[in-house]
Amino acid sequence: MGASNTVTTTTTRTEQVTALRALRALEERLLRGRRETALRNAWAAVQEDRERAAARFEAERSLRAL
Repeated sequence: MGASNTVTTTTTRTEQVTALRALRALEERLLRGRRETALRNAWAAVQEDRERAAARFEAERSLRAL
């Protein structure tokens, strides 16, 4: 039989951390616009909820006044 051509590689913890940081930086750059859009959408939803709550409070107050 022929010799095995298996190559064994090991990575150090530092190399793993460096690779992870590089991937996170790339992800951040690629998704930056989507994240900002998500934050704007979330803030808009919060404002709409506050407006609905204010309208509901006003409607309840008006009904109690009858």
